[in-house]
Amino acid sequence: MSAVEYDVIVIGAGAVGENVADRAAQGGLRTVIVEAELVGGECSYWACIPSKTLLRSSAALRAAQRVGGAREAVTGPLDVAAVLRRRDYMTSDWKDDGQVEWLRGAGIDLVRGWATISAAKEVTVTADDGTVTVLTARHAVAVCTGSAALLPDIPGLRESEPWTSRDATSVQRVPVSLAILGGGTVGTEMATAYAGFGTEVHLIARSGLLGTEEPFAGEQVAASLRELGAHVHLDVTTESVERTVDDGFRVHLGDGTVVETDELLVAAGRLPRSSGLGLDAFGLEDGAWLTVDDSMRVLDAHGDPVDGGWLYGVGDVNHRALLTHQGKYQARAAGDAIAARARGTEVLLAPWGAFVATADHQAVPQVTFTEPEVASVGLTAAKAEKAGYRIRVVDYPIGSVSGAYVVADDYAGTARMVVDEDRKVVIGATFVGQDVGELLHSATIAVVGEVPLDRLWHAVPSYPTISEVWLRLLEAYGRPQK
Repeated sequence: MSAVEYDVIVIGAGAVGENVADRAAQGGLRTVIVEAELVGGECSYWACIPSKTLLRSSAALRAAQRVGGAREAVTGPLDVAAVLRRRDYMTSDWKDDGQVEWLRGAGIDLVRGWATISAAKEVTVTADDGTVTVLTARHAVAVCTGSAALLPDIPGLRESEPWTSRDATSVQRVPVSLAILGGGTVGTEMATAYAGFGTEVHLIARSGLLGTEEPFAGEQVAASLRELGAHVHLDVTTESVERTVDDGFRVHLGDGTVVETDELLVAAGRLPRSSGLGLDAFGLEDGAWLTVDDSMRVLDAHGDPVDGGWLYGVGDVNHRALLTHQGKYQARAAGDAIAARARGTEVLLAPWGAFVATADHQAVPQVTFTEPEVASVGLTAAKAEKAGYRIRVVDYPIGSVSGAYVVADDYAGTARMVVDEDRKVVIGATFVGQDVGELLHSATIAVVGEVPLDRLWHAVPSYPTISEVWLRLLEAYGRPQK
């Protein structure tokens, strides 16, 4: 058994852990990262990158089919085998050599194995071959272990060994039929991808689709999935699951429907990868989400930093925003805060400060790469009203914008702007339609910057682009008077 001392120990080498380590190292701290699987983590190998790669080819094909001239040139179906080969390339065939090289170049050490926080500022790592390494930290330990797929308590589900999102994104053979439990981002994206492959898809949801978005988003995605040939079962429970004699799945629904498919994907939520880390020794519940302050220090049941504040929880594991980009944003705040505290610099937790992740609360951007895309930031109308804002909601059909005519012959979509009437600023925006993900950052800047509408009026969108929808939304609201 060997022992090594560092300034900072990061547990988990996904995108979040890499960014915490990088910021700490840039701050002059000797940093080590511990990883039991692949350096690069969930996003690189099983989530964001492979899922968006699987979606892109059929989305590009459908986009071409919507434009005269290109439509006539498209003469063949999607080459699914080529899509899978491209996915393999994008995931580096599930090898992390490139990511390891990046760590080396950034001056960050790597220890492979399973981590346990064995004492304050001490992490014991057990490698696959049984080798044990004890790491100690002068300043901080950051838990960046992410989340895993949740299997609901449905009779027969766990025993049937269904797919999780990892299986769906790393598949080497596309099934003839697929049932999906869950109408959130993973469920709707995978339904879109596999319907594009020609798979018979059954999407099963207890309520509507994309329940955290504006209602019209889920409604338009459901309609589009049906146009793609998917069977969308809404407002229905899953009563039980069993294997069939031919090794398929039989899913019994609450309305009496029985769905039989070759494969079953469970996309019904996430749970934290915090069990077995030794957190219970510090008064925390083993396997629970971590509660953190805005600089990502883990808090105890009384709301105080655990054991003086050396323990951090960053990314999915703190349940603030289960998105890679928000996790990386948190990681920058945490890494900089760790380095500042190590220097003796006071770290203030005031909103929008240098060492805090304020945007997690009301300015989280997200794109769901369904057909059509759903892009949103900030508060929905319902959430804004629940939070006590006096709001006005402005909707506009994106297909009426001149730039949309150029993008597609029959462009359909909706834009919504949620305005805080007291401050006259945008606090939420949602776009549904082809390529709307590229509209989102302008909305994010408007929300984060709290740009007054009378100033936003002077942000002139280029013509003819879909961005012109901003002009139409503001015109529909009415020119503010100063």
